[in-house]
Amino acid sequence: MERKVGSSTVTAKEVKAALEKTRTLTAEEEKVLRMRHGAGASSTRAPLPRAAGDNQELGDELLVIEMQLLKAMRARAGGKPVASANNKHVMAPAPAPVKAAAGNPTKDKIVRALRKKK
Repeated sequence: MERKVGSSTVTAKEVKAALEKTRTLTAEEEKVLRMRHGAGASSTRAPLPRAAGDNQELGDELLVIEMQLLKAMRARAGGKPVASANNKHVMAPAPAPVKAAAGNPTKDKIVRALRKKK
């Protein structure tokens, strides 16, 4: 096996073009090459690949899981879904936290003790 002498420079455009053509790299390998050579994604407007691929049953299952997680996230954030004029559910802003009045240490101590009892 011959040893190559010399060096060559690979540009970000060349890496980007090569990555668009190849289909054998894993997502992690592609990410590493893009980061290493500074090649951005092919298009920022391109849709993200679906995790389910062409499997409709898996796609439905993932959609149900996503909806459950979104519902749990909204409940945890404290917002309640509100029906808008076009019947889409929109998150209501969470109520602002109430601050205790500064200046009365006795009252602050009582309020802190009552909050701990909850």
